[in-house]
Amino acid sequence: MLNDSTIWNDFRGGKGYALPYIYSRQVEHLYRYGRKFTKDEELIKDTIQEMFYHLIRSRDTLGETDNIRFYLMSAFKHRIVRSIHSEKHFEDSSEEHNSFELSIVYSYEEELIGKETESKKVKAIRKVLRTISPKQREILYYRYSCDYSYDEICKLMSIQYDSARKMVFRALKSLREHMDRTDLILLFLFKKKR
Repeated sequence: MLNDSTIWNDFRGGKGYALPYIYSRQVEHLYRYGRKFTKDEELIKDTIQEMFYHLIRSRDTLGETDNIRFYLMSAFKHRIVRSIHSEKHFEDSSEEHNSFELSIVYSYEEELIGKETESKKVKAIRKVLRTISPKQREILYYRYSCDYSYDEICKLMSIQYDSARKMVFRALKSLREHMDRTDLILLFLFKKKR
């Protein structure tokens, strides 16, 4: 089995198998990641297509990577945020509508909301997740759902290493203050089932 470095270098070198392989392995993950920024499915799909089109056009100037998913998530995040900002600016250019906050919603929440059969525990977890800031939800998503290192999180969120560690610590502390131990364990069990 090929590793990410080899596949990425083959893509940069124009080998025919690499692009379809990367696309097929990453597109669903990128789509789910995009749903954490916006519910506009067409915008997500367009952004993914534009990103891959850009990668193809500039493949000979791309840097190396040993983690394709991280590389693509980082590129996708920059593109989707720009697109959302552009749409918001187009819709309403007033100052209050130009701010953007990533709203991390864990996928189990979406499924349960869709079914409209939330249990008491899930309602409690949703309530507690609302007590932390969107940035704290985002950093917990990267740290515990994506299992990214603090260095990778710093690159994605454009923050310093110490800030990332403090943000995770404060988010977990806040969750602990608002949940009992079994609810906190349940939260991370749901995360593992995604």
